[in-house]
Amino acid sequence: MGMDVFSLKGRTAIVTGASKGLGEAIALSMADAGANLVLTGRDKPSLEKVAEAVTAKGSTCISMVVDVLKKNDILAMTEKTLAEFGKIDILVNNAGVNVVKPLLKITEEEWDRVLDTNLKGYFLCAQAVAPHMIDQKSGCIINNASVFGRTGFMNLSPYIASKGGVVQLTKAMAVEWARFNVRSVCIAPSYIVTEMAKRDIESNPKILEQNIKKIPMRRGGEPREVGNVCVFLASDAASFVTGETIAIDGGWLAW
Repeated sequence: MGMDVFSLKGRTAIVTGASKGLGEAIALSMADAGANLVLTGRDKPSLEKVAEAVTAKGSTCISMVVDVLKKNDILAMTEKTLAEFGKIDILVNNAGVNVVKPLLKITEEEWDRVLDTNLKGYFLCAQAVAPHMIDQKSGCIINNASVFGRTGFMNLSPYIASKGGVVQLTKAMAVEWARFNVRSVCIAPSYIVTEMAKRDIESNPKILEQNIKKIPMRRGGEPREVGNVCVFLASDAASFVTGETIAIDGGWLAW
């Protein structure tokens, strides 16, 4: 069997929030492993740029504008994927937003936007894709949570609530769909050096210091380090892994 067990050759992966950051890195890693990609997000020019990079690696790729808060967009995403590739092997729920404020200053609108995007959006995408995986008796859903799905932090209450929900949603999916050979796993990155991190963390030296102190490796992670773990989880090498949350955190949760 050798290293072929890590290959995604011939498989079709949907990655939401793929226009930048972790979504882009995950898409590129999966392209390196041989997968065909469907990239979704709300920034069409950025999606097209990532699609070009994926195609340059030899993978077939399509991109489309999808708002995970709109069920019709998600259904269109599913239908276009099936029309283009005939199957869906992998779904990476990655699209997400954040609001950095003390809990007492969070508005109801901000709370709803974060919970709807980060949790309800994952539910809607999985609900649309899973029936096709169940029919083909195979599939893998990777939900991007965070270390904040398993621990607290200052000024991130809606984000933490949403990511805690993602961890538990992953378990629910795993239990319901395991008998159909559909796996559901969760990744929990800590501070990864992305555009969102630069905006929310690196722009404030105090917050950056707090994050680095939480990480025994004393550095932020690289997006490719998350992408590589996603390749493993989507591959046959992880065929007996479901319902678990895999920390990609430099030791954050080991304290």
